[in-house]
Amino acid sequence: MATPGGAGVPKSWRPSFQLPSCAGSHHHKEVAIIGYLLVAAVGYLLGSIPTGYWVGRWRGVDIRTVGSKNMGATNVFRTLGKGAGLFVLVADALKGFVAVSLVVYCHPACTEALPQLFPAPAAGSWPDHFDPGLAAGIGAVLGHNYTCWLRFKAGKGIATTAGVFLALAPAAVGIAAGCWLLVFLATRYVSVASIVAAIALPCGVWLTRENLTLRLMVIGLGVLAIYKHRANIARLRAGTENRFNLRTSKSSR
Repeated sequence: MATPGGAGVPKSWRPSFQLPSCAGSHHHKEVAIIGYLLVAAVGYLLGSIPTGYWVGRWRGVDIRTVGSKNMGATNVFRTLGKGAGLFVLVADALKGFVAVSLVVYCHPACTEALPQLFPAPAAGSWPDHFDPGLAAGIGAVLGHNYTCWLRFKAGKGIATTAGVFLALAPAAVGIAAGCWLLVFLATRYVSVASIVAAIALPCGVWLTRENLTLRLMVIGLGVLAIYKHRANIARLRAGTENRFNLRTSKSSR
């Protein structure tokens, strides 16, 4: 007679206590997620470089205390002049572009050296189809918007987001840039043009790319960009938002 412990049960009938075959897949995903977090951290550190703050300090001004108190290119342009503003604009865009490009360039070597930590993108279940460049891009934008070097306060992420998607979806950036320029020329409001661009970029990505993860990512970053303009939106509703004037170097606050 069989005992409660199963001593009398034939070996072939006894239940197996081996882990299910999907356990290895779960472990693979957990390890891969660590790799993506590391990539995002690299992107964050690059994006967190406070370009506007450093340019202001070099000119003897704390950009956080003048104008709109924002460290983005618009406030730098208005308070420090065209040259400084253009430099910050390009530098902030490069932060996003370099973060993505660096990861994309280094990823094949990392995949070969540490295939479990940095798996090659494939058309499988997440995270296999998740491009590491996306993680770097998200990290770069968050680093710019919430830099750890200045108490997690910085810019609004428009230029850095443009740099990220210049590397990931350049055609969509062209669409968004065109919309930005048209709205800016029509209204002279940088904030309105930036909000429209934050809406146009996701539309451009949906039209030009079929990567669902990329589409969802750009929607999230677009919402974040609009949220960062909430003070501008309040001033627009109150009629107190300043228009951008190239001749006097005055722009929206």
